[in-house]
Amino acid sequence: MAGEGSRRGFLLAGAALVLAGCATTPRLIAGETWPELEPLLAVSLGRHGLTIRIQSRGCADRANMVFRVDRKDGRAVVAFARRRLETCKGPKGWADFTFSYEELGLRRGERIVIANPVISPSA
Repeated sequence: MAGEGSRRGFLLAGAALVLAGCATTPRLIAGETWPELEPLLAVSLGRHGLTIRIQSRGCADRANMVFRVDRKDGRAVVAFARRRLETCKGPKGWADFTFSYEELGLRRGERIVIANPVISPSA
């Protein structure tokens, strides 16, 4: 009996944490992508913002990135693009850029669709 009570408490605590996470962080869901947009190597959601990883030869900077958010069917569709093509000749690599949910105009618990294609680093 003692094991069952602690197990139930553990499950309830886990469920509470999951629900709290849903209430505080927007959720990323799969959706239609637009291949003409900047390919992303990765997308991750944090407590305070969304981070994208793009290919770079060493001179990508956040000021060169722009975004657009459209709302469709109860979802926030987010697209990222570069203002200018990267022209430096450094070795292939990547750059991570974080955008706060506030900056993106996203609300707590909102469903997010990333319009950019997400590719593997070797593609």
